[in-house]
Amino acid sequence: MSIKFPVLLTFLCLLACHSHKAALLRSSNFLNENILLLNKILRTKASCDKMNVTNIFADHKKDDEVELLCKAATVAREGQSCYRQLEGIFINLHQLVTRASKDFKAPCPVAAGNTTSLKDFLLDLNRVLQRLAKDYRI
Repeated sequence: MSIKFPVLLTFLCLLACHSHKAALLRSSNFLNENILLLNKILRTKASCDKMNVTNIFADHKKDDEVELLCKAATVAREGQSCYRQLEGIFINLHQLVTRASKDFKAPCPVAAGNTTSLKDFLLDLNRVLQRLAKDYRI
């Protein structure tokens, strides 16, 4: 029993298309999970909301979204003392960065400079993740 070449080729093409869609869905799941975690964090009040963190969004260029997510992972890791859920956000950001680029290994170094409150950082990160989820860029 032999399989004809066109049938085999069609089958291989379908498999390739399906795996690309699955990779997009997994990335989408990481983004959506982070958005849910951020919404949960933003609804809770904590005294450490005013904690200063590096403002990675101050000079953000739209071309460097993977680098931005890598830096966001670093800041999320630093904020884990305030919110336990930031550990999950860090892990998801790390996975997104690893999948999107071989150049960056989260957590990325973050240069000291402008600072913002942890609450404002989380609001900005939420906006960026919602935009990425909507555009399926990562």
